[in-house]
Amino acid sequence: MAKSLLIGFFSAVRWLLCLVGAAALLLTALVATPLKSPPELRSLSEGRKTVDFSNLPDVERFSARDGTLLGFRHYPATGPAIGRGAIVIHGSSGSSGGSIHALSEALAARGVETWAIDIRGHGTSGSRGDIGYVGQLEDDLTDFVAAVRKRAPTLPLTLIGHSAGGGFALRVAGSPIQNLFARTVLLAPYLGYDAPTNYPHSGGWANADIPRVLGLLALRKLGIDCCAALPTLAFAVPPHSEMALVPAYSDRLMRNFATRGYRTDLAAATRPLTIFSGTDDELMIAEKYAEAVRGIAPPVNVKLIEGVNHIGIVSAPRAVSAIADDVANSEPNS
Repeated sequence: MAKSLLIGFFSAVRWLLCLVGAAALLLTALVATPLKSPPELRSLSEGRKTVDFSNLPDVERFSARDGTLLGFRHYPATGPAIGRGAIVIHGSSGSSGGSIHALSEALAARGVETWAIDIRGHGTSGSRGDIGYVGQLEDDLTDFVAAVRKRAPTLPLTLIGHSAGGGFALRVAGSPIQNLFARTVLLAPYLGYDAPTNYPHSGGWANADIPRVLGLLALRKLGIDCCAALPTLAFAVPPHSEMALVPAYSDRLMRNFATRGYRTDLAAATRPLTIFSGTDDELMIAEKYAEAVRGIAPPVNVKLIEGVNHIGIVSAPRAVSAIADDVANSEPNS
């Protein structure tokens, strides 16, 4: 009897070790799956070429809490100052010196003192395509607002985010630091993989390494967070554009520069939210934004601009004018 029990015990252990080994091999295979970059998305590349960068401000720096110097561009009001400020966040792969320059300049022309920031992992801020930990971008934004407050202690601030930057702005709007801002404006925001507003692969712009993402998620569930620096998201940037654009994100940057889940963040947001999108957006399904925010309290204002695509929402004169007018003329808390 004892011998039979012993044999059964060792047999069970053997099978358990086999299962653990198989699971380890599967996780290794998932994590090791190479990330593939999509071909250049020319509509975005051509859109960037329409922006006039002749008046692009120089990069300035502020010190984040970890001592890293992060970049931003300051657009002092060129029209009569109206006592309002804005912080503008670029989209995925971009920077403060990209297509958001047109909008930043238009805001300043309407008397809105404006700052465009290089989110860590982009432009002149930190290691390109990576961050130190999920939550670091919120810490950086908090530190940046503190730096802005040294110049403008009482200026009501509107947070503006484009594309993935819009997703991150929504993350902030539903976070403990939401009260740093009077209002949030989302421009063609990427709301997350489960939102009804997504075309497959963001219309050809982004390619996620799903096996690696799932493998890293499984490891985190097991309490292992060893590989978050691995790239998991690649963008359809032009060849040889690495000096201007970030071609891929690490897993931790991908997870941080996004919503926590758009329903979660919308439900937690207490300050006013507005969404702008172009009807010709090739990355997002613009007419689905109203569906995505239906039933949210306080209500989210959705405004669609005819004939404007994804880059055009921050660069086309008609769109830029409409958004800048809205930021300059709307009540800060409405």
